[in-house]
Amino acid sequence: MTKGMLGRKVGMTQLYVEGTGEAVCVTVIQAGPCNVLQLRSQERDGYEAVQLGFLDKKRPQDGATRSRGSQAARSERGHVADIKSKRSISRRAAGMELPVKANCEPKKFVREIRGMMEGVEVGQQLKADILDGVAAVDVTGISKGRGYAGVMKRHNFSGQRATHGVKKCHRYAGSTGQSAFPSRTVKGRRMAGRYGGKQITTRNLKLVRIDLENNLLMVNGAVPGPNGGLIVIRETNMV
Repeated sequence: MTKGMLGRKVGMTQLYVEGTGEAVCVTVIQAGPCNVLQLRSQERDGYEAVQLGFLDKKRPQDGATRSRGSQAARSERGHVADIKSKRSISRRAAGMELPVKANCEPKKFVREIRGMMEGVEVGQQLKADILDGVAAVDVTGISKGRGYAGVMKRHNFSGQRATHGVKKCHRYAGSTGQSAFPSRTVKGRRMAGRYGGKQITTRNLKLVRIDLENNLLMVNGAVPGPNGGLIVIRETNMV
């Protein structure tokens, strides 16, 4: 069984280890509460997983025919609750068994955690205590987007010399290909481009402390993404 949660990065601080007094840099994570929306099974879906939802999503105002912006669409509401659609009514009339609904609010952040099946039911609410006893975790998030960046910022190039004839091109990349053969830029050449904004997984972060009352996790080290960014926390499989 793989233990996991959805959460949000709060920020970084430091804690003091009891006994030694050593200061440890930690990232504070708000872990849950998460609602179990669906259970994937080997017989029906070909794999085992638990679908979790984190943070409620706004519903459209009364009388509104369509959802706008950050509001939950009808399909998202039907994913978590029985809204008596034409499709569900016709399926019930045909004798089909419909999947169990979580009967909760639509969620902003929905992800699946593979292999997490034992003792979990649809509609159950998971809190930080599910990770109690876990030594280390893997944290997945979207890294900070830095826009279009040059080679010195994106790839840590040293740049060109500031003397001996180098004029107003100190931060340039320099030559990127050959003239005669193959007369093109080789695929994979490190150049300027979009930097950040990608999914990053930081592995084997030690779980220093759990605040069960406030659903907070303190992990040793940095976590990808900005403060307030949504992340996935899984029990690590690294020994």
